[in-house]
Amino acid sequence: MHIILLGPPGSGKGTQAKKLSKHYDIPQLSTGDILREAIADQTALGKKADDFMKHGKLVPDEIILELMDETLALPKYQHGFILDGIPRTIPQAEGLERLFEKHQLFLDYTLVLDVDEQLIIGRLSSRRSCANCGAIYNLKTHPPQQENVCDKCGGSLIQRHDDQPETIHHRLEIYREQTEPLIDYYQKRDVVIRIDAAGNIEQVQKHILSALP
Repeated sequence: MHIILLGPPGSGKGTQAKKLSKHYDIPQLSTGDILREAIADQTALGKKADDFMKHGKLVPDEIILELMDETLALPKYQHGFILDGIPRTIPQAEGLERLFEKHQLFLDYTLVLDVDEQLIIGRLSSRRSCANCGAIYNLKTHPPQQENVCDKCGGSLIQRHDDQPETIHHRLEIYREQTEPLIDYYQKRDVVIRIDAAGNIEQVQKHILSALP
């Protein structure tokens, strides 16, 4: 089963991708993870991506798609994956479609996680990350046992720049302009399933599993 997850920031794509990966025993394929791994390994593409990121620039679609091309060729992804983080734009979706054809892969479903924007703002502005190990907490739904201290490593919890209210509004605006048109793109291919993602993690997972075969 090959699945793409779409939804605004704060809709729970990463969390649900991990849940689906475990449930169906197929790997989660995150472009963020692929980028970080390529940069850490100092591959040719990783060095190119790192240069853009160090200068505060977005990594071009060309590099992202080249990384995806290399990744999709790996045997572990031939029998299914949960794709999180790409596509973000129509050009990326078109590039990804060409890669699927090249590697003889077929997209089964595009899950769209629907969440009200006010709920998203509340979720993200309550999110805290461990400065040491990167563990994620939510002050409302998943608080640490000790205030501002990571349960896993004892590191300090911080609010990332991405989770500050003014940044959240900007991220939502970018999503509406660049990513939301993908819903119509995939609806034309008859692979879209819309999911009510307003509940807690377990409720959303139940909605997804009940919608999938």
